[in-house]
Amino acid sequence: MELSNYPRSRGQEEASLGILPDLSQVKTSSFSASQQQGYSATIFLRRKDKPEKTQQKCIAIFALLCCFAVLLVLIFSSVDIWGDSEDGITEENCRKDCRIVLVETIPEDLREHLNGRPHLPLLAGFHTLLDQAKHSVQIVSPVWNLRPSEIKTMESTETLGQLLFQRLLNLKSRGVKLKIASGLTNSTEQEILAEHNAEVHLVNMTAFTRGVLHSSFWIVDRTHFYIGSADMDWRSFSKRKELGLMVYNCSCLALDLHRIFSFYWQLHDRDYIPSIWSKRVTALYGRYEALELELNNTPAVAFVSASPDIFCAKERTGDVDAIYQVMQSAKAFIFISVTDYLPLVSRRLKGTSVTRYWSPLDEMIREAVVLRGIKVRLLISFWKSTHPLTFNFVNSLMSLCIQLYNCSMEVKFFNQKEQKDDIQHGLNHNKYMLTDNAFYIGNHNWVGNEFSDNGGVGLVVQMKNGGGKILEQLKSAFDRDWTSPYSKSFLGNKDQDNKYRQLHQVKNKEGNEWKNGPVV
Repeated sequence: MELSNYPRSRGQEEASLGILPDLSQVKTSSFSASQQQGYSATIFLRRKDKPEKTQQKCIAIFALLCCFAVLLVLIFSSVDIWGDSEDGITEENCRKDCRIVLVETIPEDLREHLNGRPHLPLLAGFHTLLDQAKHSVQIVSPVWNLRPSEIKTMESTETLGQLLFQRLLNLKSRGVKLKIASGLTNSTEQEILAEHNAEVHLVNMTAFTRGVLHSSFWIVDRTHFYIGSADMDWRSFSKRKELGLMVYNCSCLALDLHRIFSFYWQLHDRDYIPSIWSKRVTALYGRYEALELELNNTPAVAFVSASPDIFCAKERTGDVDAIYQVMQSAKAFIFISVTDYLPLVSRRLKGTSVTRYWSPLDEMIREAVVLRGIKVRLLISFWKSTHPLTFNFVNSLMSLCIQLYNCSMEVKFFNQKEQKDDIQHGLNHNKYMLTDNAFYIGNHNWVGNEFSDNGGVGLVVQMKNGGGKILEQLKSAFDRDWTSPYSKSFLGNKDQDNKYRQLHQVKNKEGNEWKNGPVV
């Protein structure tokens, strides 16, 4: 029997007989089925993925909308976006032809020894502002003590504050809104005014800087304003020497000052400074973009400054920078009149008092005297709160001109011998500086803590052609005080320094306060 070739497998035979399908056909059909199933799965996954992606997009859009809504809530909770009405006054339609008047308080028993023509009394200026009021009166003051209830025997001068207080109460009957921004939490007078329809907003300076709201200014109808050293204190109208400015029909500057008031107003009951502010508090003018205006028909530029730095909203110039601007403008002289001069900052850290040198204003004076040959006169008050280190710094300033040609640095202390407890009788409370072509009037003494911790404002005016009536009046007031019998020269020698310390400052052994000793 002849053997055939190598026998085929059983499967091959079965396939050839038609019992099983061909393996190649099975593979092809299986591959096609797999492809079909894969395609179906892909279609299914794609269809499933589409709603998932749509859902993700919706979630992302919803999240963005939520973030935007939260941002809007934060903005609206931080500031009053719309603000209150600005009486239709805008930067475009405000008035720049202004009338400016110097106002003063000079205690009666000082007048006979102060030569020179008296200026408009401060209290008369306030009454004039109230006469002008038709819509609104806005006041910021660190003190509210117009009614001296602690005085047993009322003098005629002590009723002056009561008369002003009564006129403030009567604003309601005239339909004039009274708004007060204050750092005081226990003021009886503010409570009475609030009962007569005044709005009072409290600024918690302690939470912001551990300081106080030291600002002192009025705004009437966004058109007229006052700025100066006087508080809402009966002593400011009769017992203390005060100096300030009344500015009439000057809505451009008044509107800018109003924005500082709005800044205070929006801090009501807050313990933080919002990071986002509306344009209602943004400065209109500053040291680099001052307002061009007419002051008593004399061309000038002006702007409003503020302190501390964290209270300077966008574009607002700080008080220290404003003072520097005025000093830099000087060509011949710089005259300064302040209650206290002390370039130090004191802090309490963990129960310990830490004091450091605060250099800005001190360095400005030194630069003007030594490097630019500017004549500088510094008039400081000499009273029970004068810090003993004041004499050290004054000595240092006086020594600048030793053996220097064309150098003039003079210091005097203004002191009326009679000092009554808490009345500050005859105290020179002025806070201003002038040069041959500009001036600065503010709310602060030249003490480091004042500018770094306390809220304050200032007004800078520079005459375009130099001179001008208001500058002449300010210089006249300074010269009158400088040459008065109450101003004593500080010669800068050791013997006189010791004499001042011994006569006026006695350290309290029970604490670190300095209290006034005998004055001769």
